[in-house]
Amino acid sequence: MLKQYQHIQVAVDGSKEADVAFSKAVEVAKRNGATLEILHVVDTRAFQDVSSFDSAMVEQVSEEAKTKIEEYYNRAKDAGVKDVHYSIEFGSPKNIIAHEFPEEHNIDLIILGATGLNAVERLLIGSITEYVTRTAACDVLVIRQPAAQNEDIKKNQEN
Repeated sequence: MLKQYQHIQVAVDGSKEADVAFSKAVEVAKRNGATLEILHVVDTRAFQDVSSFDSAMVEQVSEEAKTKIEEYYNRAKDAGVKDVHYSIEFGSPKNIIAHEFPEEHNIDLIILGATGLNAVERLLIGSITEYVTRTAACDVLVIRQPAAQNEDIKKNQEN
């Protein structure tokens, strides 16, 4: 029997992979009648490398994140997801996506895009997707390709 998910988290960062994951999350949330939590994490480690820390820079990043996440929110509502929320968090994306946010919001499914990193980059800096799949307490769905491509593949395999 298939599990009925009630609280779905999708992590978005504006990348193509995150956009594909978001589209799938909308489908899954609608199919399950679930709450969809759209999450964007601003990696504060990026600001630690800036020698002259500028609060205006943080505000600009925050405003850009808010604009983008509101677009995702509106897309989910327009697609028919009834219960949608969004959050912008600051800190370590790995820890927030895998542990902090799911625990605070009773998440039972995390959806994220496959990493855009190559093998060397994953070795040096690690992959958020890899970390989440390995350490999250709930189910994790990694989206590798757009839903429309999945349907095309199924149709080709049937013929």
